[in-house]
Amino acid sequence: MEEDGATQGFWLFEGVWFVIRNIALAFWHVGYAITHPGLWLDWSNSEAIMRVVYYGGSVEFFFVAFTTFLVIAIAGFYNNRFLWGVVRGLEGFANTLGRVVAWFGLIMVLQQVIIVFMQRIFARSSISLGLGIPIEFDISWWSEELKLYNAMIVALCLSYTFVQKGHVRVDLVYSAVSFRTKRVIDMAGSMLFMLPLAVLIWMYSWFFLWRHLIVPNPSASEPLERLLMKARALRWNVETIGFSPNGFTAYFLFKVLLVAMTGLIFLHAWAFFFRSYLEWKEGPESEDKYLDKDVLDAPDTGGHQHAEI
Repeated sequence: MEEDGATQGFWLFEGVWFVIRNIALAFWHVGYAITHPGLWLDWSNSEAIMRVVYYGGSVEFFFVAFTTFLVIAIAGFYNNRFLWGVVRGLEGFANTLGRVVAWFGLIMVLQQVIIVFMQRIFARSSISLGLGIPIEFDISWWSEELKLYNAMIVALCLSYTFVQKGHVRVDLVYSAVSFRTKRVIDMAGSMLFMLPLAVLIWMYSWFFLWRHLIVPNPSASEPLERLLMKARALRWNVETIGFSPNGFTAYFLFKVLLVAMTGLIFLHAWAFFFRSYLEWKEGPESEDKYLDKDVLDAPDTGGHQHAEI
C-alpha cells in the first residue's frame, strides 16, 4: 500500500511539474518563434514547412494557447474592463466573419440559377468566367463547387451563430436555475466540452489537412527530428482529384475549412467563458452586455415588435 501511494505521489508530482514547465517554456517558444521567423515562414525551405506541420499539432503549441488563456484570464480577473474588451473583440471578429461569409448563400443560389440556364436553356457544357484570359470549367465543376460555398457557411458562421444565440439548446435544468447558476453551467460547459472538443478535432484535422498537401505523409506521433529527416524528400502533392472526371478539383479547401472551423470554436470558447464569468460576477443587469445581436427591423404596423434573427 505504501509503495502504491508513493508511486501515485510520484506520478502526480511529475504531472504537475510537466504542466508548470511547459507553461514557463511557452513564453520562450513564442519569443523564439517571433525572433526566428525564417525557421517556419520561409516555405521555400522544406524544413520550415515540416516545423509548421509539427508545431501546429504539438504539445508546445497547446501550452502556448493555454498560457495565453491564463494570462488573459488573470489580467481580466484583475481588470474587468480589459476582459470585456477581449470579449467584445472575439465576438466582434465572429460577427464580422459570419456576416461576410453569409453572403456566399446568395452567391450559391445565383450560381445554381446560372448553371441551370447554361445547361438546360443554352445547352452549354462549360462556363467561362472573366475577361481577357477567362477561367473556364465544365458545368459539373461549377455544380460541385456549390458544396464549397455550403461548407464555408457552415464552418465560418458557426461561432457567429453561437454569438447570436442561434444554436439549439437542449434544456433539462438550465431554465429552472438562478441567473448565476446558469453562468456557472456556461463556464463549465466551455471548459469541459467546447475546449476539449476543439483540441481533439484540431489534432485530427491538422494532420488530416497536411496529409492531403504534402508527401511523405506526416504523422501526429512522429517527433520533430523524424519530420525534419522526411523534409529531404518533401514535395507538394495538393489534392486535386474530384468525384467525377470533370468535377471540382480543390477538395483540399474543405480540409482547410475544417481547421479554420476548429480554431473559431476554440476562440469562441474563450469568449463564452469570459462573458459567462463577467455576467456571473456583475449580476443579471450585465446579461448580454455589449452583445452585438442582429435584429430584423419589422415595419411598425401598430404593436408589432422587432423580430430577432
